[in-house]
Amino acid sequence: MTKVVNINDRGTLTLPKEMRRRLGVNGNAQVVAEETDEGVLLRPGVTFPVEVYSERRLSEFRRNNEEALARYRFKRK
Repeated sequence: MTKVVNINDRGTLTLPKEMRRRLGVNGNAQVVAEETDEGVLLRPGVTFPVEVYSERRLSEFRRNNEEALARYRFKRK
């Protein structure tokens, strides 16, 4: 599908409704814009939240794992 799309002064463009529907892109979706030799390629994109753990949080994970293992070992005897 080829469509002509206008870009406003802020660089915003609107994909036609039928194109968004076919690509599964809704109002809150993200797209990946990639510059190629032939122009700009737009693809549906996804981001995942990432949590960076503090040393305190890592210690909590270790402690919880050790407690869970201790309960497991106790039940196996």
